[in-house]
Amino acid sequence: MKVSSRSWIAELKEFGITVDTSKRRLAEYSYDASNYRIPPLGIVFPRSAQEIVMVMKVCHQHQIPVTSRGGGTSMAGNAVGRGLVLDLSRHLNKVLRIDLISKQATAEVGIVLETLQSTIENETHNQLTFAPDPSSKSRATLGGAIANDACGNHSVRYGRTSAHLVALNLVTADGVQITATNTGIEPTFPNDDSAASRAAELTSALCSLVEANAQDIRLELDRIPRQVSGFQLAHLLPEQGFDVARSLAGSEGTCAVIVSATVQLVPTPSASMLLALGYSDVIQAAKDVPTILEFGPAAIEGMDRAIVETMRRIRGPESVQGLPDGSAWLYVDLDGEDASDIETKASQLMSRLALNGRLVGGRVITKASERLSLWRVREDGAGLSSRLASGAESWPGWEDSAVDPERLANYLADLSKLLDKFHLVGIMYGHFGAGCMHIRINFDMRTNTGRRIMTDFTHAAAELVISYGGSLSGEHGDGRARSSLLPIMYTPSIMNAFDNFKHLWDPAGILNPAVLTNPEPIDSHLALDGVPGRRWETNYVLDGETSSASQHETDPFIRSVQRCVGVGRCRTISGGVMCPSFRATRDEKDSTRGRSRVLQEIVRSAQTIDEGWRSQEAHEALDLCLSCKACSVDCPVQVDMATYKSEFLSHFYRHRLRPVSHYSLGWLPRWLRFAGHFAPSLNLILASPLAKPIAVLGGITPKRRLPRLASHADLLQVIAAQRQRVDPTKTPDVVVVIDSFTKGFRPDVAGAAMRVLESAGKSVKCESNMCCALTYITTGQLSTAAKILKHSVSLLDDGTDRPIIVLEPSCAASLKNDLPQLVPTRAARRVAQRIHCFSSMVADLIDAGWRPEWRTGGPPQQVTVQTHCHEYAIFGPNSQRRVLRALGVTQVDEATGCCGVAGNFGFETRHFDLSMKVAQQALGPTLETTASSVPVLADGFSCRMQILQLDPQRHPLHLAELLDQSLSTPKARSAQ
Repeated sequence: MKVSSRSWIAELKEFGITVDTSKRRLAEYSYDASNYRIPPLGIVFPRSAQEIVMVMKVCHQHQIPVTSRGGGTSMAGNAVGRGLVLDLSRHLNKVLRIDLISKQATAEVGIVLETLQSTIENETHNQLTFAPDPSSKSRATLGGAIANDACGNHSVRYGRTSAHLVALNLVTADGVQITATNTGIEPTFPNDDSAASRAAELTSALCSLVEANAQDIRLELDRIPRQVSGFQLAHLLPEQGFDVARSLAGSEGTCAVIVSATVQLVPTPSASMLLALGYSDVIQAAKDVPTILEFGPAAIEGMDRAIVETMRRIRGPESVQGLPDGSAWLYVDLDGEDASDIETKASQLMSRLALNGRLVGGRVITKASERLSLWRVREDGAGLSSRLASGAESWPGWEDSAVDPERLANYLADLSKLLDKFHLVGIMYGHFGAGCMHIRINFDMRTNTGRRIMTDFTHAAAELVISYGGSLSGEHGDGRARSSLLPIMYTPSIMNAFDNFKHLWDPAGILNPAVLTNPEPIDSHLALDGVPGRRWETNYVLDGETSSASQHETDPFIRSVQRCVGVGRCRTISGGVMCPSFRATRDEKDSTRGRSRVLQEIVRSAQTIDEGWRSQEAHEALDLCLSCKACSVDCPVQVDMATYKSEFLSHFYRHRLRPVSHYSLGWLPRWLRFAGHFAPSLNLILASPLAKPIAVLGGITPKRRLPRLASHADLLQVIAAQRQRVDPTKTPDVVVVIDSFTKGFRPDVAGAAMRVLESAGKSVKCESNMCCALTYITTGQLSTAAKILKHSVSLLDDGTDRPIIVLEPSCAASLKNDLPQLVPTRAARRVAQRIHCFSSMVADLIDAGWRPEWRTGGPPQQVTVQTHCHEYAIFGPNSQRRVLRALGVTQVDEATGCCGVAGNFGFETRHFDLSMKVAQQALGPTLETTASSVPVLADGFSCRMQILQLDPQRHPLHLAELLDQSLSTPKARSAQ
């Protein structure tokens, strides 16, 4: 008799194990980074191997399917399943042991690869590391690398993950703990009789399986460097030492739950050199791979122009530095113990490539900044190739084929012809040195015709790669995307051996069913199948140029929230700014991806979330979004969650009473207009015991330090002083907008900014009677925001193209980015194009030759900067650093990350604790190491308030104040 799902969930609860079956959680885990969507029954976040044992015993008894999951970055659909999902990344993420003698490390499988590598390198003083480095290493886990037998950028030198496995600690499908080693299977704990019995049974059965299929295994498996498809039975052969640990690499969670792994470490090279080589196309690049391999490189990675163009559009021209001429590029990493030997080898290689006649351009990358930018492009390839600069969408499905590197060029030529035959375009990048290609293709996944073409093409491509002696998968695994194609690649005898191997480990078939064995058709459970054609009325005019008729017909809001393809860069804990709330909680729901998946379920109107704009689940998912906008630039597919949150809140609260903070903080510009006239009296109240209860009434936490209000008279004084310096007979060169935050809290910044601009020879017009509507936007009061912005446009659209400089970075970002989307008029677009934040304007002045004349002693030698997230996202991450360096500051220390206040967020009672936790990601530690004499810049008012919260003795400055304090005379001079 079938037992109800409630009984197994209740049974697990008796063991202290909670199964999360909330609609929001199911939505988050219905997707990975593939084309597939399968809502699970529930999610468990195991805290120990013993909890996994109990989960497996209960699921085995009740025949509940189980899918293990790490970072959820699978592109083949092997991290989604219809039963229970085990998220091993939440708690099982520690390094357990590092042994310098054996050069081995043992770690739990939920640890992120980058964290594992940095921990090992720190512990061994950078002498040893874990070699596999897939492009997703900043969020992919050790367990995922083992499950897919991942490789990475340096696989030419180090091979696949399987080559580095020593032992795997497992929990079997029925809850027994055993360990797979390089020579067999043993009980994890010596006195566990049931485990010893299971280990002996499995050993005997596996030996019999290999003996019966040895000839076929030798003929069909392990033929090329990247033959990942299917099970790795070749490692069980006698000549391979019956290596059970390696045989489980690439098994995609279908045989056992891996709890921890012991891995072999490799020495870190003493010296390395990166060469960037340009070619006319990827086929010409592939033709040079055999020559390059003769020189023993550590990496040969490649990509085409479309990815580079997309990166430059998202993050600016400076985001890709150092590439030579060409339309396709190879990165060649040479390493060794002697730098001079590497230089000689590089010179010889360049000479050989020049003789080949295919090289368009080539250069040695010596600058660290260029190396970082080039590897960043390659590491973001999956996302960048998904949403191109042209607006076209592309998808995985045939993104992971592999051939012998010697045959790669011919394979790519024939694959290009096949794409042409199906009228498809493929964006190509990948591990050229290992013959493994990652190709995103512009399948039309939104229509039956497009999905049929995808299926037909994939079958034809499988036939093609097999004709080259290749593999369906070279690193990502077969999953749901390719498992049904395995009979094209392997004979019936090997397919039967695969079935038997799976059955020996998992007789009931509950572990990741439909993957590798007994697969479903590749067009089953496609995420975009069944999305209704409903129109969603929005306040924002959401863009979305696309590449097919069906995509043009897709509702802009649906298309926008479906930008997320699951690559998971928002789950990183270092580098960039995205996603501050995930970095604080480490919960999928607080990642940009998690929020996107919930919104994607809303537009499906499917079984998981069906309340649309009124969805409580979506409201919960969006609650901890700080609206920092970092995702709009850090996310390789430019998910703009701040915009989606504002849009959602505008509908969620329509005809509803809002939180009180939406009126107190959301209407802040209105209150400031009134408060400025009574600032002295109000400041006395704010400094009294009455301040805290008043704050609480306004939805503001009593823990937050409140700002001191500026008097309206102070503002008038600043404006009057500037007007005295204006020549009324001349048309001003620039317009300075004194925004609500500057007017209400620090009008001195406006005076400083105008004096600095005048010192650069610019005449200034001051505009203080307008608002950017930022606080209304972030609280989702979009109809009001649009009215305010229309008024602002009427004041600013003056028929000129002179720059409009906004002193508060978030207000500048609102006028630059939100204005044309909320007020879709030509006038609004004209105004938006003219908007500058102060630092970007100073950068333009410096580029034009201006330099300030410093007082005696010159500029400060060291400055610490907290760049506002909106400035980072809209105006670029490096404008402050670039300005300070150009002005002669020798040491610029940046607190790279969100400050945690983010407008109203950090002032609200329910968000204060998280706000302070976010502050400790970068800002807090940076302030602790900054001497009191060092100037700290915080152009953003929110950032300034957080600095004062963390260190009340600091006096953070606006860039305009720093420059104004240091200028000797209000004049400009040309740079010599």
